[in-house]
Amino acid sequence: MPGTGSREPGTVAIADWLDPKSCPAERPPLDAMSAQTRDLHEALDAHARRAGVPYLHPDEPTVQLDLLGSKQVIEWQEGKAAFLFASEGCWSELPALYARYGTNATSELIARLKTLEHASAALVCDSGMQATALAFDVLMEPFDYAQGRPGAHAVLMRQVYNKTRSYLEWMAARVGGTVTIVDDGDSVALRAAIRPETRFVFAETFTNPLVRAQDFDALRSAIDEARLVAPAVRLVLDTTIASPWAFKRPPLTNGVDIVVASGTKSLGGNDRDMWGYIATNDTQFANSVMDLIAMRGGILDWRRAVAVAAAFDGASDSHARRSATAAKVAAFLSAHPRVSEVFHPSLPGHPDRAAIDKHYARHGSMLSFRVAGADEDQTRHYADVLATTVVVRYALSFDGLTTKVNHHRTVSEYFTALEQLKRNGFDRLVRLAVGLEDAGDLIAALNWTLHHGDTVTAADIEHWQRSRAASLGI
Repeated sequence: MPGTGSREPGTVAIADWLDPKSCPAERPPLDAMSAQTRDLHEALDAHARRAGVPYLHPDEPTVQLDLLGSKQVIEWQEGKAAFLFASEGCWSELPALYARYGTNATSELIARLKTLEHASAALVCDSGMQATALAFDVLMEPFDYAQGRPGAHAVLMRQVYNKTRSYLEWMAARVGGTVTIVDDGDSVALRAAIRPETRFVFAETFTNPLVRAQDFDALRSAIDEARLVAPAVRLVLDTTIASPWAFKRPPLTNGVDIVVASGTKSLGGNDRDMWGYIATNDTQFANSVMDLIAMRGGILDWRRAVAVAAAFDGASDSHARRSATAAKVAAFLSAHPRVSEVFHPSLPGHPDRAAIDKHYARHGSMLSFRVAGADEDQTRHYADVLATTVVVRYALSFDGLTTKVNHHRTVSEYFTALEQLKRNGFDRLVRLAVGLEDAGDLIAALNWTLHHGDTVTAADIEHWQRSRAASLGI
């Protein structure tokens, strides 16, 4: 084919194509161009042949592809229109066109999430909070000044993540909406809170840090009843702490309309790749979210998507192991004379015991507890002492390789007034996120801390931290 660079190098000069008054009939051949140009484009073509995808880098995937011309763009646009008008699936599944919309790697992840969550549509983004914010942004309609209609109303369970609550309240204030907070498990209050302009109810399971469990029968009944007065209301559930494997019946088949989650936790399981996702069978909602992502960004990048997909198959087994170990640790702590309260779904005295037995297959890896007689500062001290055992690391988050401890108020409610903290039941909590260590090793570290923590001084802890940092060269 003319213009594909088939000549011997040096037989023609690129200067023949540089005169604005005339030009040869055939395309300027690549072999007439500089070595710099030839090397770049020959390397791009070689990568495309290896990968089967026309990336614009000689070694790695890129944010955009060589589309060869407008035909593929038109086909992509028509494919997007088909998703929007047919309401079957979400255009997040379209072939890669530009990385702000998705990549080959995110397409693979989306397919796996749809199967895992029993969803007709899924979207991946760069964090769990991004997933939550995207859902709120689409669901909260602003005040209609022309018609005098109020802004959207949302109902929020009290024990949701504090950043979730803060973002929704901030957003509602900006668009003339309102938020009502009800206690987890209070079906009467939930029913009373819903009104005609209510767009969604948002709950979390398990909750952080008291690991309350949602009763799907109660939620489904309340939402079904509410739709008589609020036909647009949806049930949105954050399943980050429970994980997709915690349920005997997938939430999207059990009354939940939208699932949001941080994939960083159980689906990542290694504290390495931050990402989040939305799964739903409400394709109109899903496509609205994709439209929003396309405008402002936030899609998961291909590097993390590749890493997440590579670890995907082993994530369930690791989560099951962490959950089983957490149950052993919780049982030990619940019988310990120096512990006053333990919060984990595996324990017989859990306030949602009936719902857990009916709806949940796993109990998760996160638990919290209170040291008997310890005030807030003493609780923080015990968390610091536990970290000196080394096999428990002081860190945020959960569902990683290693067990983590932190003082809940310090890391999550530092600016919350103490009285508000107490009203929410979040005071004096040591939060423990169980990893892949042996249960006996973790119990040994906890038992030593509980028996000897009050003999370790603040100066001892500071000295240990300095020595530990020096030994690690950090």
